Amino acid sequence: MTDVQFDEIGYDDCLELLRFGELGRVAVVIDGFPVIVPVNYRLVEGPGGVWIALRTRSGSVVDRDRAPVAFEVDHVDHAKREGWSVLVRGTLQRVDPEAADFRHRFDPKPWVPDARDRWLVIEPFAVTGRRLHTDATGGAESTTLFYD
Repeated sequence: MTDVQFDEIGYDDCLELLRFGELGRVAVVIDGFPVIVPVNYRLVEGPGGVWIALRTRSGSVVDRDRAPVAFEVDHVDHAKREGWSVLVRGTLQRVDPEAADFRHRFDPKPWVPDARDRWLVIEPFAVTGRRLHTDATGGAESTTLFYD
């Protein structure tokens, strides 16, 4: 018998999953309703904390300063009916790409680089994750994280 397990992912494992990704979704509120758009990102880690760096076009739906946002990355294995999701909640802020050599050190390398001249970071106040997996043996839960 196959048991379905639904587990929380710890903070360190959430960061590990964020390190290996490059595409996520950011949610902002516009006119009182949520809007979710895909973005390329890069996890930035430093002595002062962690941030999610992204670039966008000036004036785009994501081009906001000091705005509350949610950011999500995930992976789904449809064949196995397993997957994981990491949710980052925080504040979106504009940054100067020339400060601290940010442009060269933390470029998320957008898939569509044209006019992506607005640099932003999400300063998280919460990083959480969940994993759905099956345990075919019915024994101890799997601790394997998969990245794709």
